[in-house]
Amino acid sequence: MSRAERKVDHIRHALGHEREFHNHFDDVEIVHQSLARMDFNQLSIATQVGELKLSSPLFVNAMTGGGGKETEAINRDLALAAKETGISMAVGSQMSAIKDTEERSTYEVVRTVNPEGIIFANVGSEATLPQAREAISMIKADALQIHINTLQELIMPEGDRDFTKRLHNIQRIVDALDIPVIVKEVGYGMSKETARTLLSMGVRYLDVAGRGGTNFSKVENMRRNRPFASYDNWGIPTPSSVCEVSMIQDDFHVLASGGIRNGLDGAKALILGAKGFGMAGGLLKVLVKEGEEAVIDEINHIHKEVKMCMMLLNAPSPLELRGKPHVLFGQTKEWVEQRGMNSL
Repeated sequence: MSRAERKVDHIRHALGHEREFHNHFDDVEIVHQSLARMDFNQLSIATQVGELKLSSPLFVNAMTGGGGKETEAINRDLALAAKETGISMAVGSQMSAIKDTEERSTYEVVRTVNPEGIIFANVGSEATLPQAREAISMIKADALQIHINTLQELIMPEGDRDFTKRLHNIQRIVDALDIPVIVKEVGYGMSKETARTLLSMGVRYLDVAGRGGTNFSKVENMRRNRPFASYDNWGIPTPSSVCEVSMIQDDFHVLASGGIRNGLDGAKALILGAKGFGMAGGLLKVLVKEGEEAVIDEINHIHKEVKMCMMLLNAPSPLELRGKPHVLFGQTKEWVEQRGMNSL
């Protein structure tokens, strides 16, 4: 199977596989505050994540590209929705276009239709510094995501098996680039141990991309004759992962993704310590089933949900949701306690 065919295969399986029965954001309850003191119509959801000035804490997370016209159409429509709603957007892994120039248009379309938008490039941790620079140049990116996906590669029939150079590659890229470098998981979450290692390398931006959204163990297992089904539930749920990494250092810029269903889930991630939140599979499903206008409507609705939470908690900005009163239940509470952490 070619790389382009695999990209389309991933989309088909990602849209089709079942999500977990329990979403761990339901383990987080916000403590209602009755005495509102702000004007809803004056609230702004604009925020800043390190060097990135964003009009919203929500961003379209990495999904696709490199799969011919089908993925080009998806990226074009998502970019148009991002432009219309003023949110940032990440493209899927650009390694396919770096290795096959005919696939470049499937990514370049994002900058073409959204010339002023905040766009994140994306490469795997196997990428060299020249490849990272090429990915950034391809879409005139404002930041670079480096995705780490060890388990996905191990389950993928044609996946990588040698990871001995990954930290070296990340270090070289972080040291050389003058734009934010976001190290991103792909649905397995990040531990505090991982975060500390990355911090020691100079990484300041993390997307924990925890368990709860698109499950690449299940996606890759669908492509195997004999699946490694025992790994279908591997990973750190997103709320627990945000707690793991958000208290390590104040200038660590944590992004949350993985299983965020709506603006309230996004607000919960901000309360736990994230500075922004990404959505991928949920927006893709809306796009495929209902079209671009429905995605725009969905994003606007999510923004209203975030503002409502800000209003209810008297938080004048998204960043000021951090640490607002909340209670943890179930597996998330047990995780935080056993891992020796206190939620904010």
